Amino acid sequence: MVFPERKMPGVCWVFLLLLLFAHICDGFYLPGSYMHTYSTKETIFAKVNSLTSIETELPFSYYSLPYCKPLGGVKKSAENLGELLMGDQIDNSPYRFRMNVNESLYLCTTSPLNEHEVKLLKQRTRDLYQVNMILDNLPVMRIAKQNGVNIQWTGFPVGYSPPNSNDDYIINHLKFKVLVHEYEGSGVEIIGTGEDGMAVFPKADKKKASGFELVGFEVVPCSVKYDPEAMTKLHMYDKVSSVNCPLGLDKSQIIRERERISFTYEVEFVKSDIRWPSRWDAYLKMEGARVHWFSILNSLMVITFLAGIVFVIFLRTVRRDLTRYEELDKEAQAQMNEELSGWKLVVGDVFREPDCPKLLCVMIGDGVQIMGMAAVTIVFAAFGFMSPASRGMLLTGMIILYLFLGIVAGYVAVRLWRTLKGTSEGWRSVSWSVACFFPGIVFVILTVLNFILWGSKSTGAIPISLYFVLLSLWFCISVPLTLIGGFMGTRAEAIQYPVRTNQIPREIPARKYPSWLLVLGAGTLPFGTLFIELFFILSSIWLGRFYYVFGFLLIVLLLLIIVCAEVSVVLTYMHLCVEDWRWWWKAFFASGSVSLYVFLYSINYLVFDLQSLSGPVSAILYLGYSMIMAIAIMLSTGSIGFITSFYFVHYLFSSVKID
Repeated sequence: MVFPERKMPGVCWVFLLLLLFAHICDGFYLPGSYMHTYSTKETIFAKVNSLTSIETELPFSYYSLPYCKPLGGVKKSAENLGELLMGDQIDNSPYRFRMNVNESLYLCTTSPLNEHEVKLLKQRTRDLYQVNMILDNLPVMRIAKQNGVNIQWTGFPVGYSPPNSNDDYIINHLKFKVLVHEYEGSGVEIIGTGEDGMAVFPKADKKKASGFELVGFEVVPCSVKYDPEAMTKLHMYDKVSSVNCPLGLDKSQIIRERERISFTYEVEFVKSDIRWPSRWDAYLKMEGARVHWFSILNSLMVITFLAGIVFVIFLRTVRRDLTRYEELDKEAQAQMNEELSGWKLVVGDVFREPDCPKLLCVMIGDGVQIMGMAAVTIVFAAFGFMSPASRGMLLTGMIILYLFLGIVAGYVAVRLWRTLKGTSEGWRSVSWSVACFFPGIVFVILTVLNFILWGSKSTGAIPISLYFVLLSLWFCISVPLTLIGGFMGTRAEAIQYPVRTNQIPREIPARKYPSWLLVLGAGTLPFGTLFIELFFILSSIWLGRFYYVFGFLLIVLLLLIIVCAEVSVVLTYMHLCVEDWRWWWKAFFASGSVSLYVFLYSINYLVFDLQSLSGPVSAILYLGYSMIMAIAIMLSTGSIGFITSFYFVHYLFSSVKID
């Protein structure tokens, strides 16, 4: 016997090459920012980000307050698309650090404060604004004690207001503690993609890579009353005496007119056993892992319950009915058709064209695009490719993925259009609508919010130049790709219906209660799998906490997809059983109605968990962004439910013999 020659598939060759590459390299590390080693006395300058507050959610520039400026002037750091959209504005600062040199230094003394500066400082202090400083890509961390428990915060306050007092005090002295780890070049190859580019340290250059790694950045903020006459005689970076914090109110710097504020800081370098790959662990400690597991267990119980219902529908009801139906001869089938009730009676109407078919196709196309973007982003983040060290990378990645997935959206929408209409005529209109529907809604909401931010002079406002960039990306990448996807949809084979549609629609029996009530109620089941994780996501967005448990989020996403599919199938079958053949939109909203509960939960979160949020501007911003999130969830979950129900109905009626 002669056996045919088998060729090694390309995947095997790729696997062998990876093995060879792994043998050559000792190891690699992709932390999101490459490791930088510093020699003793090497100078490092800190950077400052926008001032932020959980009370207003309006970021402002650091230099909008009377702080000391660098000798060479203020220079903005390069920012990616995600950072700009999030309102980050990273500038250089005068805070200078020399590796392993402990010192206490003077920065500057302001000119006498005028009425406007005093008003601004008091307002920022009472709105709990935080100064966000960055050293070697690490945010500064403040550790405070509350009820005997250490609580970690990123940033430090602009000032503080003592209880039962109308006075405000500014933070003008900072005690920094910089944690360093001595690195001697262990022969490990380090590959990184940080905000400053890419760096590679091969084994041959391990001496060059030796030095000290910066692995921690902590601060103790203080308010100190200095003699302005004595301080103005000093120059920037002159040495001053150390300060023991905290001080009494009589020795603190009050904010009032004609006051001259002197800024100083001191630095202490401390050797640490923390290694470079672990330096972000202190920021990413996510409390409540048991709560995440409880959320997943809760979702699994919902899935098991729904899976049992689907199992009963398929194996007991559908299979039994189909078996009985197929065992009868033609005359008996005709007689049985007259006697039967339920889904078998709508066989001539089940694939009748739905209301607003174009809108349905557009929403399904956009929903598939959004779900694809979310799934790919979460998978990449779960595997560690979107480190918080690369600020804005998550949002930038989502935008790029959304742009390129336009080809999938156009294909899905036009193919569904061909299936509903039986012709490709009008596919260009469908493709254009897909490309403009969801981005258009987002663009309108963001424009309204942007006018509000411009009025507040916030750095969160999108610059005009960025508007043109976003429009260029939209019309130069997303729209053409969507049209290409639509053209591919016209060339794809149309989905053929298994049964013919009658010319005269069948009358739908009257019901005791409206069917939309059941559809809206169905959204509670997908929401049950999502709401616990939703709390942590909202907290990371609005309370400035790091969210990095993307492994949990990936599991929740998979469970959400399964629940949406099951809910939609069950609801579709229930409607068909009561001879309601208008299942198309109900299948979409059976799972898509989860967005209603997400939006209501967002309002609940605003009222009960964001009680510190002050002013109508902040509330409008919150509700606007929540509206965008709810619409995206409706389109994505609705598409999952619709596509699953479509194939369920197709399978169900393709099993029925019709003459």
